[in-house]
Amino acid sequence: MKRAGQKVMAGTEAPGASQTSKKQKTGLYGSGFGESDPCTSMDWGSLPHHVILRVFQFLTLVDRARASSVCRRWNEVFHIPDLWRRFEFELSQPATSYLKSTHPDLIQQIIKRHADHLQYVSFKVDSSTESAEAACDILSQLVNCSIKTLGLISTAKPSFMNVSKAHFASALTVVFVNSKSLSSIKIDDTPLDDPSLKVLVANNSDTLKLLKMSSCPHVSPAGILCVADQCHGLKELALNYYILSDELLLALSSEKHVDLEHLRIDVVSENPGQVQFHTIKKQSWDALVKHSPKVNIVMYFFLYEDEFDAFFREETPVTHLYFGRAVSKAMLGRIGMNCPRLIELVVCANGLQPLDDELIQIAERCKNLTAMGLGECEVTCRGFIEFVKMCGGRLTQLSIMEEVLIPDSDYSLDRLHLEVSKHLGRMWFPDMMPTW
Repeated sequence: MKRAGQKVMAGTEAPGASQTSKKQKTGLYGSGFGESDPCTSMDWGSLPHHVILRVFQFLTLVDRARASSVCRRWNEVFHIPDLWRRFEFELSQPATSYLKSTHPDLIQQIIKRHADHLQYVSFKVDSSTESAEAACDILSQLVNCSIKTLGLISTAKPSFMNVSKAHFASALTVVFVNSKSLSSIKIDDTPLDDPSLKVLVANNSDTLKLLKMSSCPHVSPAGILCVADQCHGLKELALNYYILSDELLLALSSEKHVDLEHLRIDVVSENPGQVQFHTIKKQSWDALVKHSPKVNIVMYFFLYEDEFDAFFREETPVTHLYFGRAVSKAMLGRIGMNCPRLIELVVCANGLQPLDDELIQIAERCKNLTAMGLGECEVTCRGFIEFVKMCGGRLTQLSIMEEVLIPDSDYSLDRLHLEVSKHLGRMWFPDMMPTW
C-alpha cells in the first residue's frame, strides 16, 4: 500500500516541479511504474500468470525452484501443470558421477503434487546400482500417471542391468498399467522381459508407436512377436539383431499392421570370434518392404572383421549403415552389390587398403545414396573424385577426413576440393583433424 501511495503522489506533483525532477520520477518504464529503478518500482508479484509461466519455461529446474520462493503468486505458477508435463529425473552418486541429482525433496513434491501431470518422462542415471534402484522406486510411485513418453537412460553400464529383474519389472508394471496411453518407450540396457512386454501390450496396444529396447537380454523373439502382433500402430522399432528373425519380419508384414517407418537393428559383439550370427532370408526382407515400401532399415554394426560372414550375401533393403569398428574391403564390396536402397553409409575404419573400387561400385549401384562418412580409411584423390562425380548433387552430406585422401599424379589436395565442389554444386572441403 505504501508503494501505491507513492505512485499517487508522483502523479499529483505541484505544477511548478522541474522537468528534470519529472524525468527522474518517470524513468524507463513511464509514469505508470513511478521510479526509474525497476527493482523498486515494479510490483513483480502482480505480473500476469502467463508472463511468469513463460519466464519459468526458460529457467533451469534449480532456478525455477528458487524463483518460486519470491512470493506466493510465483509459487502458484511454479505448480501450474503445464510446467510439469515434461521432466527428467537425474539420479547419481556424488562420489562417482558428474551428474547433478534431482533433489530428493523435489522428487517427493513432484510425486505428491504432479504425478498425474507428467506426460514426457525420462530417467538419467549413472553407472551405480543405487541410482538405478532409486529410479525404479520413483517409477513404482507413479500410480496416478498418464505418461506418453518414457525413457530410461544409463550414462554408463551396468546401471539398470544390476537391478533385480523382479524389482525392475514391478516398477515398469506400475507405469504400463496406469498410463494406458504410452506412445514412445526407450529402455535400452535393462532387464526388461517378455512378461513385462505382455503387460505393456495389454494396456497400451492402441497407442504404442515407438519401442526402442536394444540390449535387453531377457527379451526373446516371442516377446517381440507379441508386440508386433498386437500393436497395430507401431511405427518405430529398435532391437538387437539376435532377436530379429524371419518370423518377426513376416509378422510386421502382415495385413493387420500399418506401415512401419523405422526399424533399427544393433549388431553387437562383445567377444571377438565367439558369436555366430544367423542369416535373415531375402524373402523375409522383401515381405517387409512390400508391406512398408518407405521403411527405413537402420543397422549399427559393432563387430570384428571375422564376424561379418552372415551379412549382405544376398540383397538386403538396408537404408542406413553405420560401422563402429573396422570393416573389410570385401564387406564394402558386398554392400555395393546387395544394398540398392542405401541412403547413408558411415565407415569408422578400414585399414590401409584404398577403397576406390568399392566406393565407385557403391556410387554406381546405390542410386539413393545421399550421405557418406569415412573415418580411418584410405581413398586416392582420383578415386574419390570419380565417386563424387557419379553421385553428383544428391550427396547432401559428405564428411571425409583430410588424412583419408591420398594425393596422386592427377590431383593434389588443393585441387581436390575445387573438383569436388564443382560436382556437388556447393563449396566443399575435407574435414580437418582438430588441434587441441
